[in-house]
Amino acid sequence: MPYLRFALVAILVGVAFPNVRAEDHALVKKLTAIIDGPDYKHAKWGIHVVDTKTGEIVFSRNSDKLCTPASTTKLYTCANAIISMGADARIVTPVHFHGSVNAEGVLDGDLILVGKGDLTFGGRAKPDGTAAFKNNDHTYANSGLSEADLTGIDPRAELIAMAKQVFEAGIREVTGEVLVDDRLFEKTRGSGSGPDAVTPIFVNDNVVDIVVSAGEKIGDAAKVKLIPETDFLRADLDISTGKAGSGTRITILNVGPNHFSVRGSIAIDAKPSVKIYPVEDPALFARGLFIEALRKAGVRVAAAVQKPESTNLPAISTYTDDTMVAANTSPPLKEALKVTLKVSHNLYASTLPCLVAVSKGKSTANDGLREQRRVLRKLGVDVDDISFGGGAGGSPADCVTPKATVQLLVAMSKRPEWEIYKSCLPVIGIDGTLASVVTAESAARGQVFAKTGTLIYNDGMNGRSLLRSKALAGVMRTAKGTDITFAMFVNNVPLPMGVGSSREGKVLGKLCEVIYETGP
Repeated sequence: MPYLRFALVAILVGVAFPNVRAEDHALVKKLTAIIDGPDYKHAKWGIHVVDTKTGEIVFSRNSDKLCTPASTTKLYTCANAIISMGADARIVTPVHFHGSVNAEGVLDGDLILVGKGDLTFGGRAKPDGTAAFKNNDHTYANSGLSEADLTGIDPRAELIAMAKQVFEAGIREVTGEVLVDDRLFEKTRGSGSGPDAVTPIFVNDNVVDIVVSAGEKIGDAAKVKLIPETDFLRADLDISTGKAGSGTRITILNVGPNHFSVRGSIAIDAKPSVKIYPVEDPALFARGLFIEALRKAGVRVAAAVQKPESTNLPAISTYTDDTMVAANTSPPLKEALKVTLKVSHNLYASTLPCLVAVSKGKSTANDGLREQRRVLRKLGVDVDDISFGGGAGGSPADCVTPKATVQLLVAMSKRPEWEIYKSCLPVIGIDGTLASVVTAESAARGQVFAKTGTLIYNDGMNGRSLLRSKALAGVMRTAKGTDITFAMFVNNVPLPMGVGSSREGKVLGKLCEVIYETGP
């Protein structure tokens, strides 16, 4: 009789889930109970879970159907970058002079900072050669992330160091212009939230951080700190201190070129709040900060901080070793990828296809995406069944299948870059965008390495949000010691009023817990 009961279970599981092993019946039952719950009556799930070593399917639902991947797109983007450019690739950002320098150190000509696409330039690079990040990244501060945090690193650090190099090279005065050369690749726009001007120059992720703290008493003006402080921008600030429990309401408006206003209030008992102002022209922003750094280093600069009188750049061929007077070397690429994946950095992910293109002698984001197709195809990913319009995950053209995403991860696990690639992923319950999706007591805490994805829109008609996508894809080792690769997408979930995407984030965390505890 026990044998007959087992055989009957095997038959029933084979009918309902023809590609799933009979011994995984308990797992199937638990997963199905969650994804077929009432909250998902109108939604679509796409899931593919496999035994990494054997390739056997542990669970599958709509694994061949196109899903909106949101930021799990970054798994593909970063795989392309690490394979095409190398995990240890570093970017050197130089400063050249164009003209002549006399015996007194007077440059009769221009000083030019050449943007080379260093993603961590300004506010990320630590003295030990690694890149800093906080779980709640500042680039998401205006998206309702009240706990947005800063790295604590001076975003002007590289510019200050390079200005000192210019002084040490013997230049004491610049009679011409200070310029930023941003011709490395064709400028474009990113596809995710946050700063979206994709250019080869970065300072503080091309934003100004606005840190608002309560005043001493109710009615006082709030304390506001701008990071970095610069005369390049004009800020009109009017924020009051409200009564205890009144919350924080801050609005940022673009008033004009390099001019913004900040209005609102902060409760006297509230924690400091971080907001951001994305700069309109990253090259001009970097230029203004560099001029200020040069002056502090003892270099007299005639050029105005706000706007250059001339923007004429010399031919790139004129940049030689003899004309270079300063340079900054980035941390290795793997550090930029760590930030990209851990905090889901949209601007970095949008820039990576451009940098891949440059590494192949080309100049556009689409060139980089076409290289991505070649890389993915070589990895064995079904490229004809997926689509990408950008690197961050916010393009309407971004569509993947759960099966293709698992193909990518399994293929990467067999490559020499795997351990580095894996270490860049958020760890469930520990860091990045997975830091708070399970409790500290969860058995799965620290056992799942995966990339999250969120794409949410305002449903103005119904006064609620539509969760276009909540996604999670990565790897784990189950409690029984089996290595698992998985991809999970839930698309088109109407959220009740007042409910945010974190609800589905915790649901995906629960699915991971079930697989970890009940899986093979």
